[in-house]
Amino acid sequence: MRNTTRIKYNDFTKQVAAFNGVTSAAEKFSVDPTTQQKLETRLQESSTFLGMINMVGVPEQTGEKLGLGINSTIAGRTDTNTKDRQATDPSALQKISYACKQTNFDTALRYNKLDMWAKFPDFATRIRDALLVRQALDRIMIGFHGTNAATETDRDANPLLQDVNIGWIHKVRTDAPEQVISEGVQASGEILIHKNDGTNEGDFANLDALVANLVAEGLPAWYQDDTDLVVIMGRDLLNDKMLPMIEEHAEKPSETAALDVIRARKMVGGLPAIRVPYFPAGSLMITRLDNLSIYWQEGARRRAIIDNPKRDQIENYESSNDAYVIEDYEGVVIAENIKFAGRAIVAG
Repeated sequence: MRNTTRIKYNDFTKQVAAFNGVTSAAEKFSVDPTTQQKLETRLQESSTFLGMINMVGVPEQTGEKLGLGINSTIAGRTDTNTKDRQATDPSALQKISYACKQTNFDTALRYNKLDMWAKFPDFATRIRDALLVRQALDRIMIGFHGTNAATETDRDANPLLQDVNIGWIHKVRTDAPEQVISEGVQASGEILIHKNDGTNEGDFANLDALVANLVAEGLPAWYQDDTDLVVIMGRDLLNDKMLPMIEEHAEKPSETAALDVIRARKMVGGLPAIRVPYFPAGSLMITRLDNLSIYWQEGARRRAIIDNPKRDQIENYESSNDAYVIEDYEGVVIAENIKFAGRAIVAG
């Protein structure tokens, strides 16, 4: 690390320490609650997709999910001559708990990269954003691929972070398996889309028919006409040969916002179709985006920033207690193992 870089780096770590009320950022410390909230806000702003879902601080590591959103009808009438009127809570119909699991986001930045950044006036901001953007992308990956929270994770065996936490899709598989469809009637273990060659080989004529069927059969009546419903797909299903696509250029409060949501120009089964990072191949999810939540435990973020000359790098050790939550299982339906008759979808 060059001397000019050292001066800026020391100023950065002193600033981090001051924000959190500690004498040194090199020793493990609890992130100040106000600073934690700002970090989580910046993290959400770093990703278009995370800005569309709920990211909520919760006081306890475990508890009952918040039931965000409106998940039921409430209008009705009661004959008060015979019984009392009963109030309905439309926001919490399922007594399902959450458990925030410690997730380590440990990052190294090489000296030569810091030396290149040191010539810019926003040196500290560049370090912050490099750390936050990767955390945001990893949270999305865990949300779609996580199946368990292992005591010790193995990135080689689980390159999609399957063992870091239990994500949204697996939550539906385990807590509401009736909301997951993984096979049709034409073939075992897969949902087939017709060849469009007149043979009618397949379960559905096209993706539009599949999505329309899932909405009609998998969602309650009060959800079916919800204008906030979307269908989330991976790039293998939502590709430019099937549907022209355009990037979502929503204005974000942060200049570092990653335009990681791609909207289709056309609807699929009457719903807006979007592509988000790391969504599983051969799958789709129908839901409101505000039905997906990440809970982070307030006061539980830990951090240490260490200069490691033995490896010519600085190391940011950071952890957060996180939980992935489906607010209302009735408001989500998932189709997996989708294939087109006559050809397999290539994962990617």
